[in-house]
Amino acid sequence: MSEKIQLKKVSERSFPDSLRSIPFEEVVKMVRLCCLAAATNLPEDVLEALQQAHSTESNPLAKELIGQCLENAQIARVEKMPICQDTGFAVFFVELGVSVRIEGGTIYEAITEGTRQGYRDGFLRKSIVDDPLFKRKNTTDNTPPIIHLTQVLGDKINVILAPKGGGSENMSALKMLKPSDGRAGVVDFVTESVIKAGGNPCPPVIVGVGIGGTFEQAALLAKKALLRKVGTPSEDAEYADLEQEILQKINASGVGPQGLGGDTTALAVHINHFPCHIASLPVAVNLNCHAARHAGFEL
Repeated sequence: MSEKIQLKKVSERSFPDSLRSIPFEEVVKMVRLCCLAAATNLPEDVLEALQQAHSTESNPLAKELIGQCLENAQIARVEKMPICQDTGFAVFFVELGVSVRIEGGTIYEAITEGTRQGYRDGFLRKSIVDDPLFKRKNTTDNTPPIIHLTQVLGDKINVILAPKGGGSENMSALKMLKPSDGRAGVVDFVTESVIKAGGNPCPPVIVGVGIGGTFEQAALLAKKALLRKVGTPSEDAEYADLEQEILQKINASGVGPQGLGGDTTALAVHINHFPCHIASLPVAVNLNCHAARHAGFEL
């Protein structure tokens, strides 16, 4: 006679004592503030990178253009006006503690509502269309946002908003290299992608590179790489060396600020990597314009 396995039916499940509740409206409020801050305040690491580029740029026109980028950022901060008219697709990277629950809704709903309020109250341009191919009707509130959610240990929520304009996003590239293409193949593909983009992504750019994983994972790695403090090298010495090699090749191309020539086509190259299949070598490139906006909070 076969043994029957008895499964205990759980009719109710109470939250553990250590579970922390965060009100839905608190998340909405903080996301709203993030949208306003990201649109008008260029982060200090980006400003410092631009200032460094301005001091070392040898081309007079390029130097003037970088100076205008810095002046524009200062005006935006003082006047509380958008750094760029394209206030972008709202892209969120969220770490949600396993000991947290949102009281009154989901994290997705809270971030969407906060985005709606932020873009409305800041009079930020609404750039999102509901159907990508046929109707292309504007959603009128810049929703839905893109939300990349990761569960982590702890009882906190960490949110980073990185608005992404169409000019730089449209210059993204991904290629499924052969493993035999190796380092040289990666260098050539990334460098060629930036040169081909020319002035479209409003250089000087920050270059995010994702190597490994799968087709979609490589793209996400590249976008996450743009969150790193500008110029901070990879913790892996080999990848840090690769970042510098690619950066030097890109800046030797002469594309320059706004694609009009100069020493400074890119402020930094940031690489993230991930294990991959033995038959694969996916490489993705995601560019950020000189207005590399981001803002965040922790609850």
